[in-house]
Amino acid sequence: MRVCRRATFNAAHRLFRKDWSDEKNNAVFGKCNNPNFHGHNYVLEVWIEGAIDPATGYVIDLKIVKDLIKNEITDRFDHKNLNLDCKEFLNLNPTAENIAVVCWDLLRSKLDTKYELSIKLWETENNLVEYNG
Repeated sequence: MRVCRRATFNAAHRLFRKDWSDEKNNAVFGKCNNPNFHGHNYVLEVWIEGAIDPATGYVIDLKIVKDLIKNEITDRFDHKNLNLDCKEFLNLNPTAENIAVVCWDLLRSKLDTKYELSIKLWETENNLVEYNG
């Protein structure tokens, strides 16, 4: 059985590599390379797979998942500049792909190993990434 908890956070970022020229960064990242940053209203889906507990009827209490997301993701990234405010991205380009991996790592470290974990991160209504380790 798979269950999902959805959360949102707003964050700014700039996609660029310090070791590339401005011309190369512009060619690769386009408007996302804006030196003044830009932002997204991210939608995070946390999918957990496991057996249904016969005593509770739950795979996992989604309140536990809600609290994990708040403590590990939204408190850390919401209304932040990912490049400047978040140690996870000081040396990691904050692409949707990398943000999803970081979110997965943060949650995986706090979640019982009996559960499988998958992350879907919507950067825009048209762009999403999925990561399951």
